[in-house]
Amino acid sequence: MTDMTQQNRTQSPESAAEPSVQTRKTTRRGGGDPATRGRTTIADGVVEKIAGMAARDVLGVHAMGGGLSRTFGAVRDRVPGGASKSVTRGVKAEVGEVQTALDLEIVVDYGVSIGDVAKAVRENVVAAVERMTGLEVVEVNIAVSDVKLPEEEDEEPEPRIQ
Repeated sequence: MTDMTQQNRTQSPESAAEPSVQTRKTTRRGGGDPATRGRTTIADGVVEKIAGMAARDVLGVHAMGGGLSRTFGAVRDRVPGGASKSVTRGVKAEVGEVQTALDLEIVVDYGVSIGDVAKAVRENVVAAVERMTGLEVVEVNIAVSDVKLPEEEDEEPEPRIQ
């Protein structure tokens, strides 16, 4: 190599004219994106409430839960100061870190296609739980425990006092 080529490699015209400026590199403390710091856990009850609300929104679902749980729920609802209608009645969730599985017990209205109602409940529950929690719903098991006949009285009659 010639001396001129060596000189061009070690010193460019721009770097010879400008003084050396030191820049301070900005560093983030804690490392990484702030949104990825820490863990989020979701309680079983949260997923149960979301699933219960989503299932009740489906046309053809008369009630949630089996006969005994609905009876106890009706009694509890009538007690002054008792909890309002339980959204989680008839819903059981198992929640992991990234997945959840649900068991639902429903009562359907007479005359509707049970298969269609179950499919609609499954779709609505999966969409609501995945959208709101970010968890993957691996299964939604549905047990139809009763059919509400048109002439049957509701187990939760209207209150006499308004």
